[in-house]
Amino acid sequence: MMVQFQSLQLNNKDPVYLQLALYVKQQILLGHAITGSKLPSRREIAAQLNINPNTVQKAFRYMEEAGYVKTTSTHGSTIYCDTTIFTQIETELTEELVANFVQSAQDVHLSVDKVVELIRKMWDTTTTTKNEEP
Repeated sequence: MMVQFQSLQLNNKDPVYLQLALYVKQQILLGHAITGSKLPSRREIAAQLNINPNTVQKAFRYMEEAGYVKTTSTHGSTIYCDTTIFTQIETELTEELVANFVQSAQDVHLSVDKVVELIRKMWDTTTTTKNEEP
């Protein structure tokens, strides 16, 4: 299984190397990238996304330091994700999502009680809808 980058949409707000790393984390969390999944070469990713190969190299270095990408001279770069790494990624992405949501709610002066009530209502509605789908 090869991790694909075609669906990655880069933005102008965040550093590109961090966007690449976040994308790989999301692929791990979604189960699209598992231990042993191969990553394209740095040159392939750079060409595909039309970005500087040095930026891709920086992303790989970042992911290797974080432990969820391993690179060897014989096998190239592959995903490595044990239970600890998966839990770290899940926690990090969940906390970031919630922090952004809380900030947005606070920006429009919503009360925590109102937000929790709306979350419960939407959660129940979404769960019911998903269970009804064929």
